[in-house]
Amino acid sequence: MAASEEIRAELMKALDAALAGRWEEAHEIVQRYETSPVACWLHAVLHKMEGDASNARYWYARTHMDYERFPDPKAELRAIHHELAHET
Repeated sequence: MAASEEIRAELMKALDAALAGRWEEAHEIVQRYETSPVACWLHAVLHKMEGDASNARYWYARTHMDYERFPDPKAELRAIHHELAHET
């Protein structure tokens, strides 16, 4: 499995954990991949869900997304899933 495939698989695990309400597990995974823009996006959403807007905005600044684009974090998690599933 290539490194990017490994990262994608780990981020999918983090997404599953986030959708299941296992914030700590999801957060632990994304912290390992701070150089990945998608991991940073997921990290941002996790902090948005937590209610830590300042920390969320820090992570959004490292992505191609912005804080206000998705008012519903679960919809945003589904958008991340879509992006990961269609990455080449």
